Amino acid sequence: MGVFRTVMIIGFLLLLGSPVFAAQSTKDVTASDALKKEAMGMVLGNDSPMPHEQGQYVVGHGDILEVQVYGEGSMAVSAPGGGRTDDGGEGEGLRGSGSGVQVRIDGRISLKHLGDVQAVGMNLTELADYLKILYETVYEEPIVTVVLKQSNSQRYTVMGKVSSPGIFYLDYPINLVQVVARCGGFNEWANSELTVVRKNGEKPENLFDGNTLSFDYDDFLKGKSLEKNVLIQAGDIIIAH
Repeated sequence: MGVFRTVMIIGFLLLLGSPVFAAQSTKDVTASDALKKEAMGMVLGNDSPMPHEQGQYVVGHGDILEVQVYGEGSMAVSAPGGGRTDDGGEGEGLRGSGSGVQVRIDGRISLKHLGDVQAVGMNLTELADYLKILYETVYEEPIVTVVLKQSNSQRYTVMGKVSSPGIFYLDYPINLVQVVARCGGFNEWANSELTVVRKNGEKPENLFDGNTLSFDYDDFLKGKSLEKNVLIQAGDIIIAH
């Protein structure tokens, strides 16, 4: 009777399709919390909690990952729930994908045999190395792969006098002029000037004044200050005046 009830509960959770509250019974977890902490220290080091090389993708909240152990298949407890999949501005909620496991708001993912494990802040190689240590408690010499199925954490915001302001996913490299085009261009009240606010991240030398960059679209069309047409970074706020 207990097995039947467990199967029914798991089936119900799968039907819900929501990754935010997904979890796995601790009875099937072989990697202890102590091992998880020790493994993270082995992979990331003890001096810095989340070090990573520049240019590597760092896992963030809402990202959808595919975690597989060679010969065993996907380790996802449940597939992410459906969501909007357009690449334009987003309202509430995150995009969904048909497979993989979604990083929850607490920064963790739920995996078979491991339960909840930390994912946010590590690049894909670090996460794979970390999970390999944990899965060695289950499989002999496991080959673990981690693939980014969909980036939901890398986003930027466009505000002000454009046709379609909003929050956009940073799915590919995009510069300021392309951002304006993606938003449908300036509206009739705009003066073609933009301000980029970048709190964190790399700032091109001599282009930013503190945390802000001023960009004049009309000057750009005249061939002036072309270097100010910078690539957008996650977290940027672009204001059209």
